[in-house]
Amino acid sequence: MIIYTDAFTGDELVSDTFNLQPSKISPILWECDVRKFSRPVGGGDDFQLEGANPSAEDVEESGGGETEMEMVHDIEDQFRLNWLKDEFRPSKEAFKAGLKAYLKRLQKYLVTIQSEEEHAAWKAAAPGALKALSANYDNYDFMVGESHNPDGQYVLIDFREDGVTPYALIWKDGLKETKV
Repeated sequence: MIIYTDAFTGDELVSDTFNLQPSKISPILWECDVRKFSRPVGGGDDFQLEGANPSAEDVEESGGGETEMEMVHDIEDQFRLNWLKDEFRPSKEAFKAGLKAYLKRLQKYLVTIQSEEEHAAWKAAAPGALKALSANYDNYDFMVGESHNPDGQYVLIDFREDGVTPYALIWKDGLKETKV
């Protein structure tokens, strides 16, 4: 398996098990479908070992055995990503400014690791990706890595044309791979 970490923060963002594909928006972005599932609030595991026989006291103390559940995305759960909601969600202007700053950092990084041809292709594609992402700002939900480091990239969540299937968008060249 390959784990992809943010090139600037080291936060784990995705793995090859998510069937990463070039995005329809731009070849310098990856996209992957994500799934939603329910888990106990706070991410704790609510399980019982086979053969365990909890006493009536234990059931009573835990609120009658009912566990509050929340819906999460598998990518969020597996890589400890954090939502930017409400007051933490960037405004459209802040999103564009943040993307521009991120792309400047990324360009400086990529010039050191890419061939001239690869870098020229990336530089040609970056403005179109920036424009397309900015134009679709209202469609996105935002997640960041575990560290909340502002130098890292956003993981953008949108929905396919069916309006039901969520997918993630990630800057392909802003990732480092680690084989595990």
